[in-house]
Amino acid sequence: MVRRPLGNHHHGPDTRLVTSDTAQTDSVATQTENLREVITHARFVLFDFDGPICRLFAGHSAGHVAKDLVEWLEGQGLRGLLTEQERVHPDPMVVLHAVDRRHPKSALVSELERRLTQQELKAVASAWPTAYADPLIRTWVALGARLAIATNNSPLTAASYLESRGLGACFQPNIYGRTQDLHHLKPDPHCLNQALSALSAAPSESLMLGDAPYDFAAAQRAGMPFLGYARNERKEKLMRDAGVENIVRSLEDVLRVLRLRPEAAG
Repeated sequence: MVRRPLGNHHHGPDTRLVTSDTAQTDSVATQTENLREVITHARFVLFDFDGPICRLFAGHSAGHVAKDLVEWLEGQGLRGLLTEQERVHPDPMVVLHAVDRRHPKSALVSELERRLTQQELKAVASAWPTAYADPLIRTWVALGARLAIATNNSPLTAASYLESRGLGACFQPNIYGRTQDLHHLKPDPHCLNQALSALSAAPSESLMLGDAPYDFAAAQRAGMPFLGYARNERKEKLMRDAGVENIVRSLEDVLRVLRLRPEAAG
């Protein structure tokens, strides 16, 4: 019987496998180092609100909020103002933007924005905190970073939630968000520039933490680094497709980097 060796039928090391493993290891190491640099160099941190800090509509459905706005419009005899797709869309911001496109800066837009803010404030009570967000915020502040909120939600909503978690002092008074001028919403960098100005912060020393491509676009236009938070694969793919390089699936990764800093150890 002829005995043949098991495994690869060639002499020498399996260079293809070694090269593949090494490349993968190097890639992970590079990503880790890039993440560390982005986090540790930030003296000023701007947080998006709904996503990185909490899931605002976890217990108060955004779809129900959108439906409420649509029904109010219909009650005003304005059903024809929206397309069928806009009438059934689960995002209330779609309704608000649709009306603003047809009646920009009108009293109608102001009333819809006010109603949306009321619904957001109701949602605060049942919002779900994002895992590790609270200790991350407190740790960044303890290490000397200055924080701000830059959100497309109402600043009243963000302030209410932060106070409910005992985090208001970590951000006040630097909470910037939606006004009745919807052209200032992200991806426009207006609220980011407001925060940078109030903090006297250089964009190069700052970091925007967000969970959507429009957060990334706003950070780019403001000239500042960006860190993406993706709670699921869909969110991560959207940001990867938009060109985001630094993404974490858990804020624990960010917290771990901060806790390795010498100031934290001391």
